[in-house]
Amino acid sequence: MYTPITNEIPVYTISNAAKLLHISVHTLRMYEREGLIIPFKKESNQRLYSEKDLERIRCIRKAITEDKMGIDGIRKMLSLIPCWGIINCPIKERIECKAYIGYSKPCWMLKHKNNVCENKNCRECEVYSSFGNCQSIKEKLKELIH
Repeated sequence: MYTPITNEIPVYTISNAAKLLHISVHTLRMYEREGLIIPFKKESNQRLYSEKDLERIRCIRKAITEDKMGIDGIRKMLSLIPCWGIINCPIKERIECKAYIGYSKPCWMLKHKNNVCENKNCRECEVYSSFGNCQSIKEKLKELIH
């Protein structure tokens, strides 16, 4: 059966993604370690990137090179995403949720226990996937406010 390639299907190896983005493999791994990206991993642990992942990385690169933001600043900005509003987290679970009460890491970097996110695959979660490019962060926040 034929499956059309969409921008969400991971097809680029880490070396090909790095070449397309004009950055090093080390930089991609650092972005992953810092919680800015979550690449798809095959059973063999090989990282693969989709076109949507590349767009997210371009946004990160723009924030660093043009807007002069640091990794820590980007991570803190992502930590302000109101994940509880996006996934409609029950109020009783928010009280104990590190993403709700803290602001040092985005929700996908935290260990979730006894809440709706405990068994979620963060790469596939709406919170992570909704913020794939620079404009989507602002648009999603506008949507949540109105």
